[in-house]
Amino acid sequence: QVRLVESGGGLVQPGGSLRLSCAAYGTIISIYDMYWYRQAPGKERELVALISSGGNTNYVDSVKGRFTISRANENYRVYLQMNSLKPEDTAVYYCNMRRLLPREDYWGQGTQVTVSS
Repeated sequence: QVRLVESGGGLVQPGGSLRLSCAAYGTIISIYDMYWYRQAPGKERELVALISSGGNTNYVDSVKGRFTISRANENYRVYLQMNSLKPEDTAVYYCNMRRLLPREDYWGQGTQVTVSS
C-alpha cells in the first residue's frame, strides 16, 4: 500500500524558515513526479512547487527565490525548504506523487504551516 507522510510543519515568525519532508512508503519514488501543494483557509488548493522524475523544478511565482524543492530518491523523500516565510504562506501543505502511464496519483494527509508573530 502506497502512503505519503508529510512532516516539518509548525509555527514560525515572519522571515523564518521551515523544511517540510514527505516520506513515501510502499514504493520507490524515482519514477514519479513529485509536487507540493498548499491550501489556505477559504481558498482553493494551489500548486507550490514540482520536481520531475528527471529533476526539473518549477515554482509558483509567489515563492520563487524563497522556496526550494528537492528529492532524495534513495531515501524515498522529497523536501520543501521554505525561507523568508510570510504570513500569506500560512496553509496546509500537501505532498503529491503521480505519473501518467500507468495513471497513479497519491496524496499525503498534509502538514500545517503557520507564519505569524
